[in-house]
Order: sequence, then C-alpha cells, then structure tokens
Amino acid sequence: MSKRKQNIYTPEFKEEAVKLVSNSDESTAQIAKNLGLHTSTLYTWIHNASKDQENKPVIKKDPVDDEIKRLKKQVIRLTQERDILKKAAAYFAQEIV
Repeated sequence: MSKRKQNIYTPEFKEEAVKLVSNSDESTAQIAKNLGLHTSTLYTWIHNASKDQENKPVIKKDPVDDEIKRLKKQVIRLTQERDILKKAAAYFAQEIV
C-alpha cells in the first residue's frame, strides 16, 4: 500500500478558499473541485475559520479613540506648518536686512 503525499497549503491559500466559499454562489463541493481539493478538506478549513472568528475578542471602537487619533494627526500637521512658517519668516527677515 502506498502512502499519499500530504499537500501543505499556505494560510493565505486557505483563507482565500474560505472567502471564495462565502462570496460565491457555487457549492462548496464545486469550489473544492475547482481548487483541486478534497471536499472534506475545504469543509475543515471553513469549520476552523468559523472557530477562529468565535475566539477573537470583540473590540468595541470608542469614538473618543478616533477623535484622539484625528487630533494627534492634526497636531503633527500644525507643528510642521508652524516650523515651515518660522523658517520662512527667518529667511525673509534676512533679505530685508
């Protein structure tokens, strides 16, 4: 009896295959056939992906965090503008003298 060589698929390939199943109108069996996979392999990947989604902590986005992020970006931009204006003022002050 000969042993079959076990195919090793990248996590990216598995993820894309699962996305294809969820976004396609085709049956899971047909998608598995198109990808050259055994149907049970694809079903296992789907099961594992759904388990991973359940185990991920739900992160609630606080609007205050978004506002803080926006304001930090604004502070950086305004600081850069101020520095540019300081240099421009110094440059023009030299020309006058």
